[in-house]
Amino acid sequence: MKTIHAILLSLFLIPGAMAQEIQDSIFIRKIYDDALTQSPAYENLRSLCKDVGARITGSAEAEMAIYWGKKLLESYAFDTVYLQEIKVPHWERGNKESAWIVDESGNISKLDIIALGGSIGTNGVLEGEIVGVQGLDELKQLGEAALKDKVVFFNRPFDQKMINTFRAYGTCVDQRWGGAEEASKYGAKAVIIRSLAQQDDDHPHTGSMAYKMDRPIPAAAMSTNNANLLTEWLAKGKVILKMEMDCRFFADMISYNVIAESRGKDEKVITFGGHLDSWDVGEGAHDDGAGIIHSIEALRILKELDYKPNHKLRCVLFMNEENGNFGGKGYAQWCIDNKEEHICALESDRGGFLPLGFDVVGSNDQLKLVQSFKPLLADYRLYNFEKGYGGVDIGPLRKFYPNMLQLGLNPSSQRYFDFHHAESDVFENVNKRELELGGAAMATMVYLMDKYYK
Repeated sequence: MKTIHAILLSLFLIPGAMAQEIQDSIFIRKIYDDALTQSPAYENLRSLCKDVGARITGSAEAEMAIYWGKKLLESYAFDTVYLQEIKVPHWERGNKESAWIVDESGNISKLDIIALGGSIGTNGVLEGEIVGVQGLDELKQLGEAALKDKVVFFNRPFDQKMINTFRAYGTCVDQRWGGAEEASKYGAKAVIIRSLAQQDDDHPHTGSMAYKMDRPIPAAAMSTNNANLLTEWLAKGKVILKMEMDCRFFADMISYNVIAESRGKDEKVITFGGHLDSWDVGEGAHDDGAGIIHSIEALRILKELDYKPNHKLRCVLFMNEENGNFGGKGYAQWCIDNKEEHICALESDRGGFLPLGFDVVGSNDQLKLVQSFKPLLADYRLYNFEKGYGGVDIGPLRKFYPNMLQLGLNPSSQRYFDFHHAESDVFENVNKRELELGGAAMATMVYLMDKYYK
């Protein structure tokens, strides 16, 4: 077997394109060797989850996460580390939610519920008859006569036939996002939804909602097991919900995106990142602690391997993706205000699972460029490079840079919605090797974009 020195020596005798491919292959192997043998990724995720915890925007934990991120980035001696100021909302759920259902025979069952992000409280115990629907379209059919002073139960589950679970999520997320707003138009007093999860368990899943209605009403999610039970009870007769939630709003706050850079030979910028905030349940391990770690690893590994970038490589730990995206919007505005030239952005926000490739947001020519790397990446089981979705945080950049290329890390999605926005999204549910492979995949694609995308 040839040694590395022999291979490098042979490059002088090989045509240019083939020599470049060999150089890239050797360097990518070094990226993966570093990630899989000496990476601090898993320990860094443990620290974020256990030493900081859940990090909802506006909380003390979110502020500690900013401190944590800046201190960690500074420890790697990148060319520069700094904070970018943004204004963010501040909502808290208050005391733990409580809810019960009561059937016509007086039987009761306690529910596992969680307030949706941005909901108002119930101002004591709310009580109302439940009306079950499969989606927003049914509200119009039922009308105010059937819905006034009722509690609307949105009960459309994931489509289990869909292989891509994010697409299954997309077919029912409108219940969470717009359910309260639409039900309010017909006089409903509250909404409760089946958690947006694939498996049947006792963990309710929260998430953001639109709250622009003239008459705000409380909104919560129940576990899938509870939703199945309620469905059975409703098939037999009238069911009453009793629910108490203590949600509250506070004035907007100043917060920060955390940024680290490695200087390039020019001032063109490649942005990559994930979001530092999470919901206030669990530990935000997959959503999006893993993405934060992937992004830090990309910059750390390239520096560790003494890579000299062509462009400015900027790692951004975004704040406030979950309930407003003011980190992503503020960053995009800040970039254009500073007259920066952005050519590419990458995001990791789909969990710390086995990476399969990258979604591409761009032109057909940009897609072809990304797909041209398939032979280099086949040994690392990165094979899925198709048009798709980049990410919430980097999305606003396209408003100002419509021709830029955007890439979203695409890991296996089969287990993501077991943990998404739930108390089960904790460090222990992240696999060390899969997390490390995600960091290597991000570092590899940043390297290839910096080298070949102009």
